[in-house]
Amino acid sequence: MTRPVHPPPAVLAIRGAALVLAVVALAHTLWNGVVEPGHALAFGVLVTVGELARWGALPGEREPAPLGAAGALAYALLGRSGGQDTAHGVLQVVTVVVAAQLLASVPHVARGSGPGADQAARRVLAVAFAALCFQPLHHSGRSERWFGEGPYFALFLLVLLVLTSLCDVVLAAATAGTSRPFGPRLRDELRALSGIGPAVGATGAVMALGVAVVGLWALPVLCVPLLLTQVSFRRYAAVRTTYRQTIASLARSTEIAGYTPHGHARRVADLATAVGRELGLPGPELTVLEYAALMHDIGQLSLVDPVADGATTALPAAEQRRIALLGGAVVRLTGVDPAVAAVVEQQADPYRDQQTSARIVRAVNAYDDLCGEGVKGSLRALEQLRLGTGHDYQPQVVEALARVLARGGLTRAGTG
Repeated sequence: MTRPVHPPPAVLAIRGAALVLAVVALAHTLWNGVVEPGHALAFGVLVTVGELARWGALPGEREPAPLGAAGALAYALLGRSGGQDTAHGVLQVVTVVVAAQLLASVPHVARGSGPGADQAARRVLAVAFAALCFQPLHHSGRSERWFGEGPYFALFLLVLLVLTSLCDVVLAAATAGTSRPFGPRLRDELRALSGIGPAVGATGAVMALGVAVVGLWALPVLCVPLLLTQVSFRRYAAVRTTYRQTIASLARSTEIAGYTPHGHARRVADLATAVGRELGLPGPELTVLEYAALMHDIGQLSLVDPVADGATTALPAAEQRRIALLGGAVVRLTGVDPAVAAVVEQQADPYRDQQTSARIVRAVNAYDDLCGEGVKGSLRALEQLRLGTGHDYQPQVVEALARVLARGGLTRAGTG
């Protein structure tokens, strides 16, 4: 019987804080009524439409509903509409965002693709943070006295956007991949900010400024650039999905032909990617690493007789290099990124002559081969790798592999 996995305290605290804030905001709004219902309805519809148009997970992208995020941020930073001061506060901003998320989640949940609790909690807390930084200063008149309405006010909004992004990054790092240390998770989230995140923040600020001048008619006009960006990202995601499926199919060719055990390439790719994250590789390098790990054995198709269990670690060094070079040549012919071919070609070289991705592929491949060669237990396999750190395997990579396996219970790569 499998024991239920309980979320760590940090995740429970974030969910609890978002839930308490949502309940308080909804109760306050119901008790006191909605201030400026036209604005609340307009921004609520915008956030709802944005959440309904959310896309699936895209590698390296952390915002699946950019239009919804921009609309929520714009409402949090809204101080005027058509030249007149607005009167809504922080709790009404939270109420509108929560109500829009609940309404938009209905069709998603019906299809089994709704946003997770952590993602919804992050949205509520990040928007509340932005509203808390802006609304009290606006209502008290201090923002106008301190920053006026010129470039200093725009700079003030820019600072708020940066702080809100950092708040969201911390929340995302606290709730994502909790089996890894917080530091590497935080670095991953910071790197992911370079995607559509800046466009979301800029659009949210521009929406708030546009509504302040011309009123709610600015919303549909200012949504267009972000909608076009979202369409472009969807097409990019479709191309990436097709590309990944092609590589996965090529990787399986060695299994179908009987040269490697079933699931070997996928196991090596999953574990190599985890080791790459442990070593702090950026997103693009992790993608190259994953593709190279999937295709690292494709050179075995040149062999007349398959190697027992596909374990090339038992072959002479010269034969390993020949297979690696042939594999790299095949990868280049497929039109895959030349960086992937370079990693495949280097995987059999001494680690001092390899780039980091090739060092990882070599160590992880050897680990999986050793686990399948009768070496009992992953501890014994790690001992074998440590004995080869003088020439074959970089010590830092082997130790990173050990840490990843320790967090996974020292099981064979890719198994429970």
